[in-house]
Amino acid sequence: MRPLILLLAALATASAADTVDSSLQAYWAAHGVTVPTPVSDAVFARRAYLDVWGFVPTPAQLSEFLDDRRPEKRRLLVEQLLANRRNYSEHWVSFWNDLLRNDEGVIYHGDRQTITKWLLRALEDNMPYDRFVSALLNPPAPDGPAGFLIGVNWRGDVSASQTPPLQAAQNSAQVFLGINLKCNSCHDSFISKWKLKDAYGLASFFSDSALEIYRCDVKTGEKSAPKFLFPNMGSVDPEASLAERRAAVARFVTAPENTRFPRTFVNRVWRRLLGRGLVEPVDDMDRKPWSDDLLNALAADFVEHKYDIEFLIERIMTSAAYQSPAVVTAQKEKNYVFRGPLPRRLTAEQFADSISAITGEWRLRPLSETRASTYSREWRLKSTPLTRTLGRPIRDQVYTERAEDATTLQALEMVNGETMAGLLRRGALRLLNQLPPAPASVFDSGSIGAKPVEVDIDITGAKKLWLLTEDADSYDRARVVAGWAKAELAAGDAPPVALAEAKGSLQFKDKEPAPALITALPSQQVIDLDGKGYTRFRATAGVDQQSLPSEINPHVRFLVFTQEPNRNQLVRVEGEPPVAVSSENGGGDKLISRLYRHALGRDPLPAERRVAREFLKGKHPVEGLQDLLWAVFLSPEFQFIY
Repeated sequence: MRPLILLLAALATASAADTVDSSLQAYWAAHGVTVPTPVSDAVFARRAYLDVWGFVPTPAQLSEFLDDRRPEKRRLLVEQLLANRRNYSEHWVSFWNDLLRNDEGVIYHGDRQTITKWLLRALEDNMPYDRFVSALLNPPAPDGPAGFLIGVNWRGDVSASQTPPLQAAQNSAQVFLGINLKCNSCHDSFISKWKLKDAYGLASFFSDSALEIYRCDVKTGEKSAPKFLFPNMGSVDPEASLAERRAAVARFVTAPENTRFPRTFVNRVWRRLLGRGLVEPVDDMDRKPWSDDLLNALAADFVEHKYDIEFLIERIMTSAAYQSPAVVTAQKEKNYVFRGPLPRRLTAEQFADSISAITGEWRLRPLSETRASTYSREWRLKSTPLTRTLGRPIRDQVYTERAEDATTLQALEMVNGETMAGLLRRGALRLLNQLPPAPASVFDSGSIGAKPVEVDIDITGAKKLWLLTEDADSYDRARVVAGWAKAELAAGDAPPVALAEAKGSLQFKDKEPAPALITALPSQQVIDLDGKGYTRFRATAGVDQQSLPSEINPHVRFLVFTQEPNRNQLVRVEGEPPVAVSSENGGGDKLISRLYRHALGRDPLPAERRVAREFLKGKHPVEGLQDLLWAVFLSPEFQFIY
């Protein structure tokens, strides 16, 4: 730790950028590595957009950068991208969600809480990293990120090592200090210096009373007291309150003397942007970095600039290392020598968002409070079979790195999966200006739970009726019993006719059971009205009272259509998509050129253009374009950052 403190003083007057790059130059010279020629402007721009915003640059954005003649245009581009608060935060939030076990598009059970609102605000405001971590370890009321310390409340019997205080200790040590305490939360570690009492000592900072120490789920008869992993950082009175303990551990972790704190973070960001950490694995900061000087220089630079996260990202992205050509090498080779960044596979979110940016086909996020939905980036929604196979984790534990290797399941999902096929089909229709407008519903209940809603709508002239029952984020949708009670059709003064399909019954709170059309979630029922003269549809839409307990937590949306609905857009859309839709649609060579420049950052080669023209010829241009999109998006050139 001492060299970093000395280097901080040395950097007080020196140029940090020169220090970082000079450390790398000295490293290359010492290892006999020829200084690489920087990548082309097009490659740099694609890297930068994907790393800061999470999707590829449009052809117009790429051309603007390529035509720029300013000598510092790369630095200026990075500054410009970071200045877009929304795009930056909506990309980097996935990095933090993995680290902090936070998720979106899911229903949390029990006491677990989302920290999304706080996290987005912290990213948009560029909260300094020391304050960021202090808030996580000692959440300020009332709008602090308490969910990080609450952790996951597992159902049923769990091991003693998974109590919330021990989870908080394990997560904090792993994420902020590069120390894995999971083994020694059960027993003294067999592979590191950390002991059982170390884990319980840190966990005690997150408990309002002394913790009983368990060894392999057996009581030892001993009680723990707050003790930081590095005792020289300070101590706290064993009788201190929970608030005092949390304040103390936040102070110890982020203290300027704790040089492991900035080193751990800059190592994580380096790995994120270059594919391999200065220290590997990133959760074991006791290991030797491939360049002590470079790690120390980056960490000192980060502290010198008041823990400015965006400044750190800019510093790395404008360095000689980041601008070097990608090098294929074994990540775990014994005597690793840095020659350039590794090729990095797009994350699940980068892959999905880039396809949406190119085709204009974004997933929609329903707003339960209103009747509208909004265009959404992938991170805000439930994961799909496609994004799960591409590595988006189920965040019930800390993920400091994702699985990036290709798998058989991934290949099957990309080639034959419904998610990918549907996305490319709709994207092709949209690019050819053939995507029909989505029909509007004639009834929309909004998200409802315990309180049913009455339906009485005019269906004059309708030949069919589509009754949709949609899940709107129930905790356990398989156990939700819902449907259309007392459903009937009427015409003028004639007696109403009950739907023949309504063979079950629903019971709403304080009501008698009523005959009902009961459906699973989601479901679609089609009622033939042609020639029958019905003018009104009436029903009570709701959830059976047996589905109301909190472990089911039903949220259901009922909709009625008189035209076949588009299940990808059941409600009207408000707002603009994250990337403006291009006007250069409709087919032909212009579309081919735009597709290649947007997806790959270059014009198609002559042979590629000939093949693309063949795809778009004939009686089925939609299918042809769908195949062309598939070929481009499955190419390594699209799927990797080189």
